[in-house]
Amino acid sequence: MERTTSAALQSSDVEDRSLRPQYLADFVAQQETKELLSIYIKAAKARNETIDHLLFYGPPGLGKTTLANIVANEMGVNIKITSGPVIEKAAELAAILTSLKAGDILFIDEIHRLPKIVEEVLYSAMEDYQIDIVIGTGDETRSIRIDLEPFTLIGATTRYGDLTAPLRERFGIVRRLDFYKIPELNEIIQRTSKLYNVEIAADAALLLARCSRGTPRVANRLFRRIRDFAEVLNKGVITLELTRNALIKQGVNISGLDEIDRHYLEALILKFNGGPVGLNNIATSIGEEEITISEAIEPYLIQEGYVERTKSGRLATKKAWDELNIKESLINKKK
Repeated sequence: MERTTSAALQSSDVEDRSLRPQYLADFVAQQETKELLSIYIKAAKARNETIDHLLFYGPPGLGKTTLANIVANEMGVNIKITSGPVIEKAAELAAILTSLKAGDILFIDEIHRLPKIVEEVLYSAMEDYQIDIVIGTGDETRSIRIDLEPFTLIGATTRYGDLTAPLRERFGIVRRLDFYKIPELNEIIQRTSKLYNVEIAADAALLLARCSRGTPRVANRLFRRIRDFAEVLNKGVITLELTRNALIKQGVNISGLDEIDRHYLEALILKFNGGPVGLNNIATSIGEEEITISEAIEPYLIQEGYVERTKSGRLATKKAWDELNIKESLINKKK
């Protein structure tokens, strides 16, 4: 799926794309990654070469796709965007690769979900800019080698450990993206408010930043919902009081935890006495898929110190007990 084929995108996705910075200078946070990318890009352009293959990994919503587009803009080349689950056959990948022009970038989101047979086509493509494809059937089957134009593959994944070693080793640049700090999210919210031409009080923006789970995608999503409240209830102006009330109505508290976060912590503490407990038991107790918990819920809770992953299972920290205002002694009395 190329960037130009976007008719099926939901309006919120289109809005998200309009908010994305286009160049490194406008990208907030991930400072070390920004600095390194700037060097790699300048060096590649000075040598008139393609930039080495890149792999971005980390929790969702931190800017992996945005950075891929920024690299393309900084290099002055075209980018084609697809995802691992979309490419089901080697021939489909071959069609994409042969359509790339010299210097183009191919971005594969969820690259850990590429089928094995498709992934193997990438090996020679990444190393030698060549692919072997099989044509014909039966006795007329034969393999032909196709030369590719030099290109850059940018992969993105939330599950770095699921990538095979042969694929990981073919990326020359590997960068983990981390959760954003509150001042960085505050800057993003202020920028979004200007792009939407919406007035927001400084303390309201700061509160939104604190409730954004360290993630720009969440920050912009919350901003759009608060903007709705402001347009209906306060002539389009976002104040601190309005923001507090709107967040409460959406089930988000001042710590940035939403209903599913609290549901998870309540199960961990009330049903399993704070742990340690296995992921499968937690998933069953709250009716969520294990992958949803491990990829969408736990990363922020672990980052913020509410939960620890131990060899014996998930363990609630004192911060989690305090967040729910539950005394450990009361639980122990019930045992």
